[in-house]
Amino acid sequence: MDTDRLPGCYRHPDRDTGITCTRCERPICPECMISASVGFQCPECVRGGSGTGHRPTANAARTIAGGVVAEDPQLVTKILIGINVAVFFAGLLAPGLVVQLGLLGRYVEYFGGPVQGVSTGEYYRLLTSVFLHVEWWHIISNMIALWVIGGPLEAALGRTRYLAVYLLSGLGASALVYLLSAPNAPTVGASGAIFGLLGATVVLARRLRYEMRPVIIMVVLMLVLTFVPFGGAVRVSWQAHVGGLITGALVGLGMLTPTAAKHRALVQWGTCAVVFLLAAALIMLRTAELT
Repeated sequence: MDTDRLPGCYRHPDRDTGITCTRCERPICPECMISASVGFQCPECVRGGSGTGHRPTANAARTIAGGVVAEDPQLVTKILIGINVAVFFAGLLAPGLVVQLGLLGRYVEYFGGPVQGVSTGEYYRLLTSVFLHVEWWHIISNMIALWVIGGPLEAALGRTRYLAVYLLSGLGASALVYLLSAPNAPTVGASGAIFGLLGATVVLARRLRYEMRPVIIMVVLMLVLTFVPFGGAVRVSWQAHVGGLITGALVGLGMLTPTAAKHRALVQWGTCAVVFLLAAALIMLRTAELT
C-alpha cells in the first residue's frame, strides 16, 4: 500500500484527496466533486461543458449522493446556525421558551411550574429541543462543530439530503434520550444532530476511500468527551450523542451506498423512512412504559 501523502485539491490545497476529475484529472475534494455519468468532474469542467450555465434541473450537476450542486454549498448549514442562535437569544429574553420547547419525559416541576412532557402528547419537543441551548459555551461549541462538520457534508450530499440527515439524527438522539433517561430529566442541545453528521461523515470518508484514521480519531475524541466527566459541573447526555451518531451513520449509509441512478431515490428516502419508523417505535415503547 502506498503510504505517500495524497495530493491536495486544486481549489483547496490543504485538503488531501484521492479523487480526480475525469476530464482534466486534477485532484478534487468532496466539496468540489460533481457526479458525472462516469466518475466525478470539477466545477470548471462542468461549467465549461454546460453551454449557457442555465441547464434544467434534470441535467444539473450532481453531488456524490445525487443532490443538485448549489451555488452556495453550505447554505443549509448557515441557516441551521442562524436558527440555533436566534432561538438561543429568544430563550434569554423569554426563559419560559426553554420550558415549552425542551425535551422532558413527562409531567414534572421545572423552572417553578408544571410542564407537560412528551408522554403527555407534546411530541414536538423531540425536535424543538434540538435547537435549544441554555449556556454561552454550549451554543458556541455546538455551532463551531456544526460549521466544521456540517459544511463539507452538505457540499457532498446536497441540501435536501443533508437536512434529512440533520433532522433525523436529532430525532434519533431525542428518541434514545427519551428511552433511556430519567423521565424528569430536561435535555436540550444540537449535539445529538451534530453527532449524526459526524456518523454520516464516517460513511462518506469510507465511500471515498479516504484515510480513515483522522475521522475515527475525531469520533473517539468526541465520545471520550461524552463519557468522561471533566469537573463534574457539566452533564452531557451520552444518550443523545450515541443516538445521533448511530442514526446519522444509518442515514448516511442509505444516502451514500452506490446504487443505480434509477433506484437511488428509492433507497435513500426508503432508508430515511425506515429510520424514522425505528425512532417512532422507540418513542411509542417508552410512552407506553410511562403512561
